Amino acid sequence: MAIPDFIVKLREHIGHDPLWLPSVTALIIRDVPPGSPFHVVPDVLLVKRADNGEWTPPTGIVDPGEQPHIAAQREVLEETGLEVSVEALLGVGKVGPVTYDNGDVTSYMDTTMRCVVSGSSDVPFVADDENTEVAWFPISNMPVTNQRFRMVIADAVAQLKHPQGFKPRMGYEKRQA
Repeated sequence: MAIPDFIVKLREHIGHDPLWLPSVTALIIRDVPPGSPFHVVPDVLLVKRADNGEWTPPTGIVDPGEQPHIAAQREVLEETGLEVSVEALLGVGKVGPVTYDNGDVTSYMDTTMRCVVSGSSDVPFVADDENTEVAWFPISNMPVTNQRFRMVIADAVAQLKHPQGFKPRMGYEKRQA
C-alpha cells in the first residue's frame, strides 16, 4: 500500500502515535433495470485488497484540502478505473483505531457515499497496486465479511430505493430500534 507523502512526513514527527485522518468509502451501486423480475437485486462494486485479501468497497484517505466527494471519485478511479458521480451521503462515523503491522495507529473519520458510474463504461479493472481483483457482485451474494461494510452497503441500497425516508447514519454502530 502506498502511504501518502503527507502521512510519511507526519509520521517522521509523531512516530507510531495515534493519528486521526479523514477518509471516504465509496459504494458504487448498479440498480436493476426497470421491469426486472422481483428476485433480481442491485449489484455492488468491490475490490479485493492486496494487504489482507478482503473484499471491500473502494476506500481511501482524503488528501489535505480535498473535498470528500472528490476524494471518493478519485479513489474509485484509482482503484477500479471507473468514473463515478456521488449521488448521496450515507453517513459519517469513526473507524478504528487500526494498528498496522509497522506499529502505526490510525483512526479515521469516514464519510460514506453512494455513487453511480458516470463514465462511458461500467467494466472495472484493477487500476493500482492496492487491490488484486475488482468485480460487480449481487448484494445477495457478495463476499464482504466486514460488518461495517455490509451495513453501509445495505444503507446504500435502502437510500437508492427509498431516498425520501433515508437518514444518513451518524456513527457506524448498529441503529437503535
